[in-house]
Amino acid sequence: MSVKIRLQRHGKKGKPFYWIVAADARSKRDGKLLEKLGTYNPNTNPATINLDIDGAVKWLQNGAQPTDTARAILSYKGVMLKRHLAGGVKKGALTEEQAAAKFNAWVEEKEAKIAAKAEGLSKAKADAKAKALEVEKEVNAKRKATAVEVETTTESTKAVAEEVVEEAPQTIDEAFEEAKSENKKEVTDTESSNEEE
Repeated sequence: MSVKIRLQRHGKKGKPFYWIVAADARSKRDGKLLEKLGTYNPNTNPATINLDIDGAVKWLQNGAQPTDTARAILSYKGVMLKRHLAGGVKKGALTEEQAAAKFNAWVEEKEAKIAAKAEGLSKAKADAKAKALEVEKEVNAKRKATAVEVETTTESTKAVAEEVVEEAPQTIDEAFEEAKSENKKEVTDTESSNEEE
């Protein structure tokens, strides 16, 4: 029976979540599995990988073939390195302690890189948030300035309108009186012209 280490898809549409499994090569993608080795969540940044390293090494030593993506994940978590070091111990090139020391040094270095990436991402996110806040403050300041300007313009318009309203009754009365006197004048002129005829 040929065994593959591969990903088995779970999760919902658009949000995949994978199990890393050892399964018969002939079984379906999401079908029967021999052993669940871990999980892989690509939705987080950086991606979250939980893996049973010793179990994966055991399956690799027994002849399991990882798929391309599974091989990349195993390499990322140090399974391939641990298998390589175990081969060196088996041949007598390394002692068990030397292999463990090399593996632990590699793991610490890898964790430092991952932590630095996560810190960089959180810093970039905080910077973007601060920049958005500054832009929003500028927009609010412009809005307030425009509102004060509009309010000042409205007050001056009201003052002008009040002046016009105060002057308007006098003008209307005067206009009425003028119209009345002109009307009388016209009537008088018309009467005098009628008398002349």
